[in-house]
Amino acid sequence: MTNTAIEAAALGKRFGRRGDWALRDGTFQLPAGRVCAVVGPNGAGKSTLLAHAAGLAVPTKGTVTVLGINPAAARSRIGFVAQDKPLYPQLTIAETLRMGADLNPGHWDAATAGRIAAGGDLDPGTRIRALSGGQRTRVALALALGKRPELLLLDEPMADLDPLSRHELMGVLMATVAEHGTTIVMSSHVISELEGSCDHLLLIGGGRVRLAGDIDALLAAHTLVTGPAREGVTDAVRDLAPHTVVESRTTGRQFTALIRPAGPLREGWQSSEPSLEELLLAHLRSPHSPVPASQAARTPTTGRKRSP
Repeated sequence: MTNTAIEAAALGKRFGRRGDWALRDGTFQLPAGRVCAVVGPNGAGKSTLLAHAAGLAVPTKGTVTVLGINPAAARSRIGFVAQDKPLYPQLTIAETLRMGADLNPGHWDAATAGRIAAGGDLDPGTRIRALSGGQRTRVALALALGKRPELLLLDEPMADLDPLSRHELMGVLMATVAEHGTTIVMSSHVISELEGSCDHLLLIGGGRVRLAGDIDALLAAHTLVTGPAREGVTDAVRDLAPHTVVESRTTGRQFTALIRPAGPLREGWQSSEPSLEELLLAHLRSPHSPVPASQAARTPTTGRKRSP
């Protein structure tokens, strides 16, 4: 057993000799037993990162290990639900689950897989090609969780689910973490969904890891400040020196900035801890803001644990 679920060092992926880098200089550690959100704009490299962790892609440079070994060697211990939910369309739901049992002898959890599939009132005799997107997601999750993985990788898993199904399946995932210590890494654009379930964060932009670490620690390292608008944004930003300004905006007579404080604030500023949504949106809107090297490489192993 290892305390590290995923470790990447200068991980890079380039498609074609002269193609753009989908990932570049990705360095981070993800402790085992956590629920990690992978966040970033479309094309940021989230799917490429998950494909490497699943052992489905070979790095152009750098290394990645999963559960202490090469991802390809760890495949039997990994569950992966890709964004397009690839399933055999000609098989029925029942046949798909039997296939999962045949491919995972000795550690297939038929009860869990059957319960997740049955939760959507699905007829086991229905063929995969006749299912809606949300129903396919449910079957794909049933396959992945029936495998009883140590590491579960989910690429936009809830995108085509209705709110009720999303809430139900997130509960199933959290219960899995609590009961089996499963590490879950999931990409999503629904920030409110992440805030209620994840305790760790990887923020990716332009193929690079911009922030990595325990969510509580990242929030504590940032401060949201507000004050009266100066004559110009530049003057207000200058007033915040020597703090690192991630993003600043002026709305009417109010100036707002997300900063990484380097000491006490000057008089006249009001400060508060940002929400996860405010933190993420500020960094996503400011892709060229300075990235703290210590934050990108450091991964605290203490912090809150989400309850199911």
